[in-house]
Amino acid sequence: MTHRPLPSIIALLVILVSACNAPADSSSSEKSSPEPYEYALVLHGGAGNMNFQSVPEELQNRYKHVLDSALQLGLDVLKEDGTSIDAVEVVIRCMEDNPLFNAGKGAVFTSEGKNELDASIMSGQDLNAGAVAGVTNIKHPISAARAVMEQSEHVMMAGKGASVFAEEVGLEIVDPSYFYTERRFKSYQKAIAKDKHGTVGCVALDKAGNLCAGTSTGGMTNKKYGRIGDSPIIGAGTYANNATCGVSGTGHGEYFIRWTVAHQISVLMEYKGYDVESAAREVVEKTLAEAGGEGGVICLDSYGRPAMVTNTSGMFRAYGNSEGERVVAIFK
Repeated sequence: MTHRPLPSIIALLVILVSACNAPADSSSSEKSSPEPYEYALVLHGGAGNMNFQSVPEELQNRYKHVLDSALQLGLDVLKEDGTSIDAVEVVIRCMEDNPLFNAGKGAVFTSEGKNELDASIMSGQDLNAGAVAGVTNIKHPISAARAVMEQSEHVMMAGKGASVFAEEVGLEIVDPSYFYTERRFKSYQKAIAKDKHGTVGCVALDKAGNLCAGTSTGGMTNKKYGRIGDSPIIGAGTYANNATCGVSGTGHGEYFIRWTVAHQISVLMEYKGYDVESAAREVVEKTLAEAGGEGGVICLDSYGRPAMVTNTSGMFRAYGNSEGERVVAIFK
């Protein structure tokens, strides 16, 4: 019987131990990283507890048509080498013009019988951000948020000052009556506090690998004077960072603010190694739900992979990418 020399056995053990303890960023790990999509875009039109009675089939089809049309607008921008910022603005402007959503033209009424609008946008490339809050006469609040980001040294402007700034930079100003819709006024008259869904948002990844996220809303039906929710708050309702993800949220804003929902998703990815889907589920289905907060998020990671997560029974949402994948959905 022959015996293997002891040095050979020791050498073999060293090789095996080294292989087991190889660092996570080794070449084998790098090969497992997914190929990024050339571009991708995800959007939402609000979340809430809804069913086939509250959203009958005819209305579902209307929502799906608008979601799909807005999605295509954004994808066309990205396909033609447009920036993620351009795509997000185009998509949200489209939804702000549609009274189906609680943003822009379809904004809900406050307790004072007014329409007050909030919006924000953030660039994942440099973490630059802009927001407006409590505006009443800016036709496209998302464009005002972008102007704050790109044409001022500030992050947020509110009320009359935001309107003055928007007019100075050439944005369209309208009479506050522009935002009146019969559907929202009836909701205000009945003070239906549960009518929260309708906030709109978008996250895009462009060909340069830059993420952008944006959100626009009319707030909560019958909200108190001066109330501002999460939509214009960077880190709460909107966040983007090329190193992790872009996020837009919709739901009960006070909870999104307290738990900095959008930023928390990014934090779990950056410091705990979560993928975007796991991070979104951890925050929305666990942290937010356990605190009593209702709502959902849409996200894109740096590869263009989406997460569309809600702890309510539905969220108006759509996703598309450069490979032709396409999703338009309402119920959970």
